[in-house]
Amino acid sequence: MADYIYTLETRLAPDQQKAVTLVQEAAKTADVNLYLTGGAIRDIITGFPIRDLDFTVQGNALKMQKDLERVGAVVGSADDETKSLLLTLPGNVRAEVAMARSEKYEKTGKPPHISPATIIEDLRRRDFTVNAMALSLNEGSRGLLMDPFNGAADIEAKLLRVLHNYAFLEDPSRLIRATRFAARFHWPLEERTQQRYDAAKENGYIEYVRNSSIGHEIEQLAYEDDPLNVLKVYEKEGWLKVLNEHWSSAKVDTAGLGALIKTRQQMNELGYTPDVAPAVLYFLTSRLSDKDVADIRKAIPRKDLVEAWKDIEDHAKDLAKRLSGKEAATPSRTWQLLSSARPEMVLFLAITARQQAVQQKIKNFFTKWRQVQQKLPLPEMTELLITPQLPSYPKIANDVFLLLLDGKMRSRTEILKFLKPLAPPPPPPPPPPAAKRGRGKAAAANAAAPAVPAKAGAKGKGKTPTATAPVAAAVKPEAASKAPVAPKPAPATKPAAVVKSKTEKTPPKPEKAPAKKAVSKPSKPPATPKGKPQPKKKK
Repeated sequence: MADYIYTLETRLAPDQQKAVTLVQEAAKTADVNLYLTGGAIRDIITGFPIRDLDFTVQGNALKMQKDLERVGAVVGSADDETKSLLLTLPGNVRAEVAMARSEKYEKTGKPPHISPATIIEDLRRRDFTVNAMALSLNEGSRGLLMDPFNGAADIEAKLLRVLHNYAFLEDPSRLIRATRFAARFHWPLEERTQQRYDAAKENGYIEYVRNSSIGHEIEQLAYEDDPLNVLKVYEKEGWLKVLNEHWSSAKVDTAGLGALIKTRQQMNELGYTPDVAPAVLYFLTSRLSDKDVADIRKAIPRKDLVEAWKDIEDHAKDLAKRLSGKEAATPSRTWQLLSSARPEMVLFLAITARQQAVQQKIKNFFTKWRQVQQKLPLPEMTELLITPQLPSYPKIANDVFLLLLDGKMRSRTEILKFLKPLAPPPPPPPPPPAAKRGRGKAAAANAAAPAVPAKAGAKGKGKTPTATAPVAAAVKPEAASKAPVAPKPAPATKPAAVVKSKTEKTPPKPEKAPAKKAVSKPSKPPATPKGKPQPKKKK
């Protein structure tokens, strides 16, 4: 069996992975079973970009609202009938959390009768087989894929297949959805599905489409990678007039929309992930009347998207004004201003700005100034051991970058003058070498031993007594380690009495005591026995 959890973790963006974790924790708190369903599973298997996350819980999803808001989720819409939430999670991740439900249609065009259901019953009510799959995120069955209609096989075959014969009759908005998927994936409809599609189109089932479904399809159009292509396919099939009777491709700012898609791609390559949906809707409806725009906004269920669309032009004008003032008087200030601005605003202003100075600053922000940033770390930083391993490196690098932008560090001397106070202390010297072993160690120990003084009164003809070499010097190297070390003589409190030898006439003079010590008098020599004259000392 395929490891879908591994595939999920490798295919999701980091922010999407965090979003899955947040929803899992909220579901655990609410004590409901959680499944990842719909388009997210389809996109994971196909390899297409994962646009949003669809979660289904066996229970009331509205119970999770407070916990999700507590961790930073923004609720765009809450539906009491379907018990579902439209969310924007941290990191600009779009998600929907809905109750597992069954739907029974009593009449075409009328809302279905909704009741809580199991996850398998929820999959049975969906539109196409490729969207009728679920992945368990529960502890006991984590990673289990439920595919009761063999949607994985249709993904492999690249076909769109409805689940039952009455799919387009029950919900005519599936006609628009089939067109959107076929235009996005370039997948054909399965043969019988195509026959049912043509029959529904011929019989005018689209007249019974609900307003809530129209708003949902307009919203999904805003998140398409190539919305202009999808809109033209809608126009060809006749569905664009269903979304708004005055809407046509002629009402679209084609040049602005093309520039938006191109600039978004450039920002994605630089690591930015702006939400382009408000700007897409702005250019798609730029030539519609205010009334038509208001009707479209009213139909869209995600109200946070509507508010962003309304305010995008005003926010862009405010940013342009700041870029023209003292707040952006220098390149470094301009960089800081654009870095702190919302990516959506920078993207929109890059396309709609009319002032030449504003356009040039945004262009430098994306190109010229980033080339300066890529040159860090400078050779002088490496020379002074200012490397990314330092905790203070990000701040130092940013300060250096801003000074370089403003031209305040042009020469090596100026760079070193700024960096030297910030350099870390030099590393400590290496430790001393380890002590030698064996013969070398014994020789070093003997060489460091104190010298043994020569004995007083050493005899020798015509030779003056010299300082005696250390005992270790007279010992052969082989026996150095075996030679016993003579114990140090204990210091005498009083000098020993000098005994007169038989050949001496007079006792030897006492040695002088060291300085600053009391001089002790030598004791009297012992008396010579009578009748035995002392021999004269030879000279």
